[in-house]
Amino acid sequence: MCLMEPTPQALARTYTDRVYPDPWEKVLDYRRVQEYAAEHPKAGRVRVGRALELPASRVRGWLDDGVPDPVRAINTAIDHGWLEPEPDNEVAAGLVDLLAHVLAGGSISKKWFTPAVAPGRRVDLDEIRHAFKRVGVETTTRNADADSRATELVPKEDASVLGRCLVTMGAAHGDKTTLERLPPVVWEVPAPARRSFAQIYVRHRGLNYDDKSTKRIQVNRPASFIQDLRYLLDDVVDGSVTVDDGGITIPADTVRELRAA
Repeated sequence: MCLMEPTPQALARTYTDRVYPDPWEKVLDYRRVQEYAAEHPKAGRVRVGRALELPASRVRGWLDDGVPDPVRAINTAIDHGWLEPEPDNEVAAGLVDLLAHVLAGGSISKKWFTPAVAPGRRVDLDEIRHAFKRVGVETTTRNADADSRATELVPKEDASVLGRCLVTMGAAHGDKTTLERLPPVVWEVPAPARRSFAQIYVRHRGLNYDDKSTKRIQVNRPASFIQDLRYLLDDVVDGSVTVDDGGITIPADTVRELRAA
């Protein structure tokens, strides 16, 4: 079975480095140093550096328990089971659900990669808290007492690593309005996980009409993103949906079939 994002390579490449144009190469060099040192425990930084054609100054830090940020992130993601999940397992389903919450009702901060999700009329704090907990992360509430900002749930720990994993899966890093497609991983998971993604998205973004149960999704996204969302809804329900300028209309019977009221 094919594995899906996040991969170690993609996670490493969410970092920037002054020396390595490709941060994954830094991970590989670090691993080479650790392997050589394990095989030659008496070798100092100069010998290790010469053997591997690396500067002794760089090797010294890695031999003195220094760990590059991308390596630390990969280790954290491995501990949580986030890397290369099989599409039909619980980790993949949990990550895809959380991805839906972030895309529809949250964001990932540009500077720190922190994922945050705000509740709505049909998505409460308990549901969001459960979505984070499903991938092994406890949450804390921020902005609860700020009148001008939405209350959000954010991870208590490993926030940056989780946010980076979600970005490799297709979440927007910062501004969501330029996101042109639904994340490819949505199409890689089984039908129940795709349906769950659609339900979460519609419950976050669906607007009610005053006089009927029809819902309207109006989002400031490129037309290609809206079409992808329409294809997803067509895939997971038998009922029809319609697309027009800037949005999707979901008839009442389709809403009931999706159970997103």
